[in-house]
Amino acid sequence: MTSHRKLRVTFFGDSICTGQHVAIHQGWVTRTSLGLSKIMNSSQGEIVVTNSSVNGRTTRQALETMAYELQSHSPEIVIIQFGMNDCNYWASDKGLPRVSRPSFSANLSEIIQRSFHYGAKRVFLNTNHPTTLTSRTFPHTETTYQASNADYNKAIRNVAESSGATLNDVENHFLALIDQNEVKLSDMLLPEDQLHLSSIGHDAYYSFIYPKIEASVLSLLNG
Repeated sequence: MTSHRKLRVTFFGDSICTGQHVAIHQGWVTRTSLGLSKIMNSSQGEIVVTNSSVNGRTTRQALETMAYELQSHSPEIVIIQFGMNDCNYWASDKGLPRVSRPSFSANLSEIIQRSFHYGAKRVFLNTNHPTTLTSRTFPHTETTYQASNADYNKAIRNVAESSGATLNDVENHFLALIDQNEVKLSDMLLPEDQLHLSSIGHDAYYSFIYPKIEASVLSLLNG
């Protein structure tokens, strides 16, 4: 008699993974979970997808909670997405980002290393989508939100290249969709903040990322 197998997939991120301000069923992570649930039949076992993501969280905060939210579950596949809070500047910080770029890179690297150490076979690292926040500068700086976001995406690419994680370059995917006149950037974002994803933005994430996760799941199941 074979034992019941559980293949664990965990999302570890911020509001872009929780799907802030849209219905739960529209979120790209929820749709990914539904899609993966259809891959393995009951005789083979089950795919357990968990979303250990928190609105507003930075990489610094994520490291503090990682022991319970990720390490204790030892998922085989981990999808990491941070940066849109790290790159933000609060007025109270007087011209400093919430997490500096060097610290952000170091935090991401440690999150990835710990994921592998606790059993992950595949780790995906996402860049963040562009926003339309290009005119107003942060207090005490000459930097706009989108300029900072793009700069932290460069750090994400560098970390992926050096860490063994697989890069999902969401930023470049969005830019390609825009260049091909398939959709406007403003349509993929919520009008009230021009940052979080609309249902169309979640569609763009899902169509780009889901096939990659599905392929990794099938590879692990058949390997």
